Amino acid sequence: MNSILKNIHNGVATLTLNRPEVFNSFNREMALLLQKELDSCENDDAVRAIILTGNGKAFCAGQDLKEVTSPELNPGFRKILEEHYNPIISRIRKIEKPVIAAVNGVAAGAGANIALACDIVIAHEKVSFIQAFSKIGLVPDSGGTFFLPRLIGFQKASALMMLGDKVSAEEAERLGMICKMVSEETFEEEVNNTAEMLAKMPTKALGMTKRLLNKSMNNTLDEQLELEGKLQIEAAESEDYAEGVDAFVNKRKPVFKGK
Repeated sequence: MNSILKNIHNGVATLTLNRPEVFNSFNREMALLLQKELDSCENDDAVRAIILTGNGKAFCAGQDLKEVTSPELNPGFRKILEEHYNPIISRIRKIEKPVIAAVNGVAAGAGANIALACDIVIAHEKVSFIQAFSKIGLVPDSGGTFFLPRLIGFQKASALMMLGDKVSAEEAERLGMICKMVSEETFEEEVNNTAEMLAKMPTKALGMTKRLLNKSMNNTLDEQLELEGKLQIEAAESEDYAEGVDAFVNKRKPVFKGK
């Protein structure tokens, strides 16, 4: 059984974490396969948006603890971080295509932080998020200490990471941790509609927007203004910009090609 399922439809690649019997917790095989599939999506011009979701009752429960407690299977924490989680987070942020986390169930530990690294997070009403690391004497990883304070503020992030409290989808939306909470019944439709809308938009401009947001985490205002100017000039030379302006002037719907 493949630990990552992949489906491409209408310009959207859906990558599904597929170890439902262990709540889609990561082992080495799944971590490396997810990296491979993210690379494939990045290099495939037919893919213009990506959905990351889970199969079964969970989005992702983080690290498979059976792997790290097995003398035969344990790759060690250095490998887990340097070869599994850090490359996944880097790929999600560097792919110049929108990545949606469709959080279909509990997102815990590294699973929660992988979701928070995505461009847009949509969860249904029964989902919860938990920074589970302190419960077993570990520290947050997978970019959690980078993204969570920026999303919800230092104090709240500190409390959630130290206390390990569960956060409901409703609370996560209120805090600004996620983009949107929807009903369980409309969840799949909402995710697919959002992804297909993004896939029809000017992919190149969305990718540059993502690059700007990444740089804004550390740039000064002057550095950010300079980069905005550089990328705006580049965007103005794209086929999609020409199409967008022509469609606006002629009062028709634009057909963007992502170029």
